[in-house]
Amino acid sequence: MRRLMALSALCGAAGVLVGAFGAHGLASPEAKGWAATAGQYLTGHAVAVLAAGALLRERAGPGPLLMLAGAVVFAAALAGLALGLPRWLGAVAPVGGVTMVAGWLLLARALWMTLRS
Repeated sequence: MRRLMALSALCGAAGVLVGAFGAHGLASPEAKGWAATAGQYLTGHAVAVLAAGALLRERAGPGPLLMLAGAVVFAAALAGLALGLPRWLGAVAPVGGVTMVAGWLLLARALWMTLRS
């Protein structure tokens, strides 16, 4: 869990950088929107994974890992679109979204099981 939390902190930093680049380095409103969304999801999920690690430690299960992996895939797809990479990357974003949802559901289960005992 320590490594995942350290990676999460790096993803938080990356989220801020993506958001800042979108706000100051991109001209297209559409690209700015993609970068802003990527930064928000990456930063928000980084904070959630840090909280899960602090609260549940090893009992968190695979949920936080899926949350962070999904956020990275989702944000990378949107950032790629913002940078002008091929539009088919837009089809990758939902994979990240589904992975984030699965992570949240597994985290909810871990919390439920921990609070029940």
